Amino acid sequence: MFEQVTAAPPDSILGLTEAFKKDARPEKLNLSVGVFKDDKGRTPVLKCVKEAERRLLEGESSKTYLSIEGSPEYGRAVRELMFGADHEIVRSNRACTAQCPGGTGALRVAADFVKKLFPSATAWFSTPTWPNHQGIFKSAGLAVASYPYFDAAKNGLDLTGMIAALNTVAAGDVVVLHGCCHNPSGVDPTPEQWTQIADVVLGRGALPLLDFAYQGFGRGLKEDSVGLLTLARPGAEMLVASSFSKNFGLYNERVGALTLVAKDAAVAETALSQIKTCIRTNYSNPPSHGGAVVATVLNDATLRQQWDAELAEMRNRINGMRTLFQKTMESRKTGRDWSFITQQTGMFSFSGLKPEQVDMLRDKFAIYIVRDGRINVAGMSAETMDRLCDAIVAVL
Repeated sequence: MFEQVTAAPPDSILGLTEAFKKDARPEKLNLSVGVFKDDKGRTPVLKCVKEAERRLLEGESSKTYLSIEGSPEYGRAVRELMFGADHEIVRSNRACTAQCPGGTGALRVAADFVKKLFPSATAWFSTPTWPNHQGIFKSAGLAVASYPYFDAAKNGLDLTGMIAALNTVAAGDVVVLHGCCHNPSGVDPTPEQWTQIADVVLGRGALPLLDFAYQGFGRGLKEDSVGLLTLARPGAEMLVASSFSKNFGLYNERVGALTLVAKDAAVAETALSQIKTCIRTNYSNPPSHGGAVVATVLNDATLRQQWDAELAEMRNRINGMRTLFQKTMESRKTGRDWSFITQQTGMFSFSGLKPEQVDMLRDKFAIYIVRDGRINVAGMSAETMDRLCDAIVAVL
């Protein structure tokens, strides 16, 4: 049977990493996969994580299964981090959280939940979006559609096109929005624009699904939640797929969550029972370690303060690389305006490079970025900046 199987195309992002590993050139530079790196090109383990792991190891007495929805302490910590401990949604218990294997796992559980209960719904995604988004929802059997988002001419948000498309969304459809640090463009709505977006999505009777993978990597934990809080209106429903891969550096622990917000606590509890059936027939229950690390840090005042400081260091390094990238490109006198680099947020930036220019960067200069021109700013360093910018100038 397997002799009849044809090879699948490589993943557009992870496939680049495989090619990078096979590249023998010592000067090679990987700016494709979304992983934070320090000035030395390392992906560090946070000090607060190491301390939490030490405490967990010393106090561990069992390896028994978690419940289907995971640890209650973890779920509570996730909700309080996103909304704030005093938010009406948290106090009223009209939100429930399922611990999931990464943000990707949370998205898949959300897709299965929507397909099971609302099979005729269409899932709407920004143009562009994370390459895996549509595949996840298509694999769950849902129809997908797109709305305009990025204006390449001005390297900014196409709010007019976005609002026009969202005004065609049917009641009961799912609108997937990037909570902050839009992947791949790095372009986020302003607070005023978030209000307009929320007015349309909620007014159409659509269900917003926020992909919230980068809280704290843009402008700050509270600042990055403006879109979430704008959508979190009294009685409004939503789904939130969150992740701690980036802001805790827990990439290989696969720590995520799916949070459902309903009109009241009773509806939330009923909806959670359906989410649990989706999980049970998928991976049964979540892994424990990564979630326990997050809950330990967020629920301890000292560790939480340490995490805030380490997260700020990562965010400041990314923003510092944005500033250096802009200044270095401007010093090359390319005739282009590079100010958009520092106006964008998060790990990624749309460089404006065409696919053939991206290919040239890889083939001639051993620099790997995604073919749509997305660059991982967090992978840059002061040491490699001149070579990177000279290579970009060469392919322009």
